[in-house]
Amino acid sequence: MPLVELVPNFSEGRDPSVIAAIRDAIANTPGAHVLDVSSDPSHNRTVITAVASLDAAVPAAFAAMSVARDRIDLTKHQGEHPRIGATDVVPFIPLDGTTMDDCIALARELGARVANELHIPVYLYERAATTPARENLADVRRGEFEGLRDDIRVNAARVPDFGNAQVHPTAGATAIGARPFLVAYNVYLGDAKNLPVAKEIAKAIRGSSGGLRYVKGLGLEVDGQAQVSMNLVDTEKTPLHRVYEIVKSEAAAHGVQVTWSELVGLVPERVLLEAGARHVQLRDYSPNMLLDRKVRDLVAGGESVDGFMSSVAGPTPTPGGGSVAAHVGALAAALAQMVAGLTIGKKKYAAVENEMKELSLKASALRRHLAGLVQHDADSYEHVRTAYAMPREPEDALRAREAAISNALIGAAEVPLETARAAADVCELAAAVTERGNSNASTDGAVAALIAHAACKGAALNVRVNVVSLTGDAAKRGAELLRDVNACVVTAESHLRRAEAGAARAMASS
Repeated sequence: MPLVELVPNFSEGRDPSVIAAIRDAIANTPGAHVLDVSSDPSHNRTVITAVASLDAAVPAAFAAMSVARDRIDLTKHQGEHPRIGATDVVPFIPLDGTTMDDCIALARELGARVANELHIPVYLYERAATTPARENLADVRRGEFEGLRDDIRVNAARVPDFGNAQVHPTAGATAIGARPFLVAYNVYLGDAKNLPVAKEIAKAIRGSSGGLRYVKGLGLEVDGQAQVSMNLVDTEKTPLHRVYEIVKSEAAAHGVQVTWSELVGLVPERVLLEAGARHVQLRDYSPNMLLDRKVRDLVAGGESVDGFMSSVAGPTPTPGGGSVAAHVGALAAALAQMVAGLTIGKKKYAAVENEMKELSLKASALRRHLAGLVQHDADSYEHVRTAYAMPREPEDALRAREAAISNALIGAAEVPLETARAAADVCELAAAVTERGNSNASTDGAVAALIAHAACKGAALNVRVNVVSLTGDAAKRGAELLRDVNACVVTAESHLRRAEAGAARAMASS
């Protein structure tokens, strides 16, 4: 089921009854599930992490915001954290099977409803922003509730995206947006006397001051301690361990030691695993090393189709065209297996019963093989990327780099060649089940041949792109790979024509 994450922040961290009522409003919404509640009395703020279906996300957020409007009075609120509303901010984050565009649509839907029914003005921020000036949450929240209360009426730049140009008298305004996963991370510097150092470090590290582009930071006093409070808005580009190391280094330059750090809310396991791998200087770390992940995938039957599509749609080079070709080939094999299964046990097709059983077994084996090539293709790209990142100097390092690149490119071509071979075999199976299998499923067999043929041609493109840069002896190996993959494409095309002709005959005789 496609899910989104919602992480609403509420301006209440001290009254357990209010916090429980807000939490229950989300938890009692069908299709929504609360994963974590994190409250901080010093910040006087609660962050709730929940997941919900696309249909449940807006109702869950709205229910919580309704409670917050009625139970939180900002005119009496005091806390360390900046805020403009009882519900200060509501971000939607895409998860398995959903996209950023889905989250932008949810933000707009919620914004319109909140303004119309709760009479709270709404500002769209981050990816949902209607103007670049509102992409940064800090800009939207400038002046906090008290400043916005006056400014919204006279400053055209503060006119909300939804609602009237006046704050709700007790609930203020709300920022609603769509964004990638954000990690709320705090580093402590000991006694509150170090607060000036915390503020200096926050200024040095945050992107708006010329520091790390994907970090937002403040220096705060929390429970008698100095805290560097940060939001890491893109941990792939600015990982947690890098942020910690820079804060530690900056603190040491001021003669201050880091005492401890904390996460607020939940965090993707990737973030902590990468931090741990960096700490122990683990070379060539990959999530594929993790036993627990392998076991989870095995128990769950592998990655979901929605999850795979979301991975493909993401702004990363893997999984790419080679992985998609293998995935499509696996789907073709599954479809061919289906046609064989619809033939087995039918009296009309008793003469081909044994053949169809054999074809079904072959299709099953090819499906598993191609499914494995999905990850193998992504892994081969990582080897190429690693080789290109090797040093160019001194001269012996350059030679090692060139050799590594050639080997990696050959490896990255051999994987899609294997995909092309398997896809051509699927094409042959698809043609056979279309010609001699259940005529009622002949078009399914033809579709299997069509997409297997597409998988073969797609894999061939990936072979070609990887061998085009090879030179010397490596170029000879590249030429062999090209010859082999071109032969696969020719074979697949011949089987596709058979399947199309078989489907045409079946339809003509029906």
